Amino acid sequence: MTRTFNWRIVFKTMGVLTTLEALFMLVPTVAAWWYDEPDLGAWVISSLITWLSSWWMLLAGRHAEKRVGEREGYIIVATVWVVYSLFGMLPYWLSGALPAISDAWYETMAGFTTTGSTVIPNVEAMTHSVLLWRALTQWIGGMGIIVLSVAILPMFGLGGMQLYSAEVTGVSYEKLSPRIADTAKHMWLTYIGLTIVEGFILWMLGMGRFDAICHAMATISTGGFSTRNSSVIFDGPAIQWTIIVFMLLSGINFTQLIYLFRGNPQRMVRDEETRWYVGACLVVGLMLGVGLFAYHFGAIEEGQGWLRLTGISLRKGLFASIASITSTGFAAEDYMTWPPILWMIVFFMMIPGGASGSTAGGAKWVRIGIFAKSALAEIKRRIHPNAIIPVRFNGCTVSEQTTSNVMAFMFFYVGIILLAAICFGACGIGFDESIGVAVSMIGNVGISIGQYGPSGCYADFPVVAKWIATFVMLIGRLEIFTVLLLFSRALWKK
Repeated sequence: MTRTFNWRIVFKTMGVLTTLEALFMLVPTVAAWWYDEPDLGAWVISSLITWLSSWWMLLAGRHAEKRVGEREGYIIVATVWVVYSLFGMLPYWLSGALPAISDAWYETMAGFTTTGSTVIPNVEAMTHSVLLWRALTQWIGGMGIIVLSVAILPMFGLGGMQLYSAEVTGVSYEKLSPRIADTAKHMWLTYIGLTIVEGFILWMLGMGRFDAICHAMATISTGGFSTRNSSVIFDGPAIQWTIIVFMLLSGINFTQLIYLFRGNPQRMVRDEETRWYVGACLVVGLMLGVGLFAYHFGAIEEGQGWLRLTGISLRKGLFASIASITSTGFAAEDYMTWPPILWMIVFFMMIPGGASGSTAGGAKWVRIGIFAKSALAEIKRRIHPNAIIPVRFNGCTVSEQTTSNVMAFMFFYVGIILLAAICFGACGIGFDESIGVAVSMIGNVGISIGQYGPSGCYADFPVVAKWIATFVMLIGRLEIFTVLLLFSRALWKK
């Protein structure tokens, strides 16, 4: 029997979430007042519009049944990013920072999806309030708007299990507590704690207080928005090493991080996905470091000691490796000036991404692991057709349903990259850049290759291509199926 879609609960939930966004907008509003900036009026108006809209949604959702089914969960998760971006773009547009709606929309969606690509050619010309909002959008989107809301929705008598299961990335999710709201709270406390610790360390190492706050939010969310045009290229080694460590941590499943901080590191060490992810970051970083050392070896003849050159090469190699794999997109150097083999490695490592349940984008290492093991198992079955060869991950047999899920995901992931690249090419973008931007957008990486590498920006990106790119960002952030399910008649007939 077809169950009536519960529109009231959708409006009520969206009203609660939009109220949270209005509260977050007060932070840059206060910053605009504190720094006596001319865009204060735009922030007040934007906050007021967002707050009034949230109350209209709450009014439309009054007397709603306290039931969030699968259909309601999927449509809330898919549309909240769009709604947040619609209101989140208002300050950019009303203040004149980004007068074109396409640019304001792009910058906002790049923030909330933690893609971190920008259409602002001169970031340093922006006001403190705009820079802070850029950092906040990716920080909110990093852990996930829904994971935040799940910790708060019970206060309004709303359940959050369907939202949590539709939002949390990866093949599976794990609850730390019997109550899903407690799990979300543990994750957000860890998230906030990491942000505070990194921000304090960056400040103590000499980064300005405001820059330290923004860069900490950009790192922990793996977003990559910087307050400087040069990203962190001209920051000292200590600051870059700090960002390397926190980028690496942010790409680990937050459940594993919580176990680590609770004094149970064995849980994280035993996790196969964590080993794949950390191993890839270190091995690729070492490869890039060796390549950079060989490339710059001639500098020794100019008086630069080989030991110092080794340290610089290793730091830059690890930074580029981890920034790429975690989809953070910070730059310690423009890798497009490196030999092609090195920047090609950086580019291809954007595809796997970080661990499931982290703030990182990409396909996720649990899927890469299952995909690789399934392929190897298939080869063994060809050699031993009568043998039963199961696929195991973390010591457990992977079900056929999970394997099919991974295969379908990888098919759609590659297919969307190819389709997006074709669309970008039709907009007049070159072949290399089209492929690079497609991989970057669906992986929520931000940086790409060619003119859209670390030193470039998307200001001259064709308008149509910007709208396509934001849709690909959204698909990548919601891990494909959440968006595709909305176009399935079977879901609506359930």
